[in-house]
Amino acid sequence: MEEAILLARNAVANGVTHIIATPHHNHKYSNNSLKIKEAVLNFNNEISQREIPIKILPGQETYFYTSIVDELKDVILPLANSNKYILIELPSNHLPAFLTEILLQIQLKGYKPIIAHPERNSVLRKEKNLLFELVNNGALMQINASSLIGMNGYKLKKYTKDLVNHNLVHFISSDAHNTTSRPFLLKEAYQYVGKKFSKQLMNYFNDNAKYVLLGKDFQPWKPISYV
Repeated sequence: MEEAILLARNAVANGVTHIIATPHHNHKYSNNSLKIKEAVLNFNNEISQREIPIKILPGQETYFYTSIVDELKDVILPLANSNKYILIELPSNHLPAFLTEILLQIQLKGYKPIIAHPERNSVLRKEKNLLFELVNNGALMQINASSLIGMNGYKLKKYTKDLVNHNLVHFISSDAHNTTSRPFLLKEAYQYVGKKFSKQLMNYFNDNAKYVLLGKDFQPWKPISYV
């Protein structure tokens, strides 16, 4: 609990007013929607008592699996009670079979798939136009703040900057896990975007995050192909 409290204070120091908690689900971890909602409710009560000015919203980072479409209603928890946006994590060393088809099926069910930290996937790093195709077919991309500002090395920084330049990034995530090795770096990341790219792009990322919080659709910028 105390580590979570420290993380909440760290978020406030970064200018964050809302956090979508996205514990991992499937693969190694089992965090169903009821378990997450109960934990979020309890934690909101705790930070309210401590007068920390931030609100926690429920979410889930679901490791991709082929039956995900069948479990959208009962198992998968959309972000921030939106009933629309779902966060999906891909394997790091390959792209799953039928990925494109399943992402399209998710959209046909009325949901918007967001791919978490695509920069971690070795196939997408080598073949960037595959990522373009996913975006062109309606998937949304969320990179980690730490990757963009170079905390994960020069190669990932260069790669994520290139994705940004091709309009293939829709959100910047803190992916914060603790206050030491993986803290909130959103303030630095947004300042970096404003300085190295544009204030317009900085506002675009910020507005997109607000649309997720509100469960509303938004119009992504047109992606730019690599071919």
